[in-house]
Amino acid sequence: MKPRHLRAVFTRAVYAAVAAAGIATVATPATAARIGILSNRFATETAADFNSRIPAHSFTAINTAASIPTLQTLTDAYDVILVFEDQTYGNSTAVGNTAAAFATSGRAVVIGAFYDQDRSDGPAANAPHGWGALETLDPNTTDGAGTPYAPRTLDTSTMVRHALTGGVTALYSAKFAGGNAAKPGTNVVAWWRQANARGQPDPAIAFRITGAACVVQVAMAPNYPATGVVGTDYSGDFHRVWQNAFDFGANKCVSTTRDSETPGAEAIPTLSQWGLVLTMLLVGAVGALQRRRRVR
Repeated sequence: MKPRHLRAVFTRAVYAAVAAAGIATVATPATAARIGILSNRFATETAADFNSRIPAHSFTAINTAASIPTLQTLTDAYDVILVFEDQTYGNSTAVGNTAAAFATSGRAVVIGAFYDQDRSDGPAANAPHGWGALETLDPNTTDGAGTPYAPRTLDTSTMVRHALTGGVTALYSAKFAGGNAAKPGTNVVAWWRQANARGQPDPAIAFRITGAACVVQVAMAPNYPATGVVGTDYSGDFHRVWQNAFDFGANKCVSTTRDSETPGAEAIPTLSQWGLVLTMLLVGAVGALQRRRRVR
């Protein structure tokens, strides 16, 4: 092979390897999703906070104390919905029935505190109204007491590597978290260090898949930024936990190794298989050029 031809091969290999490396190190973005936030209180404030802190998705508040959206309205406008409440209310049953239908249509539902307080197995003192059909799909029951208004700290030592826990290193709640018991067959990926009212493990982040329905439960108030003080009432990777839940739901509740990586891991470039192949070609071309020069 003539030197100029060899240089041409070498140049093409360099360009190909650099391009492959660049492609391989670009993170695959999460699917941008339209999230409907259904609550009787603080839906507007929570949507505003999430729009500011989780820009990967768009959030719209739906005040379910005023009216209950139809299933058609929800499926036309949203990819994922978040259901929570602040104080029990009579519309919870109808909201739960509509959310269950949304879930069985193949779209994810995310649940936050104080969902447990209106669950039909909650304490009588809460005068629970129930969540209708959603209670057949949700990951957890209450522990008989519900939100304990006591500190909860995430137990990261037992946390499962999963899309729902990626990038999460700490989470703390002074009072608006916990009070649940995982149903048999529920996938719990993170627990609170503190036990529930029954002296059993208290699930912090869990999900359950029933047919086409996927329901994720984060046992913490999503409206904390509107009612508490960061660093005092709540701290840690609060918004990352909620973003993970929405990412997971938008991805049809499929978890990949990539999803469970922490953001810091992306600072270390990783080549794809094609990148490795082209790198090998580059090394070969360099070797051939060196040998050609020695022969001359």
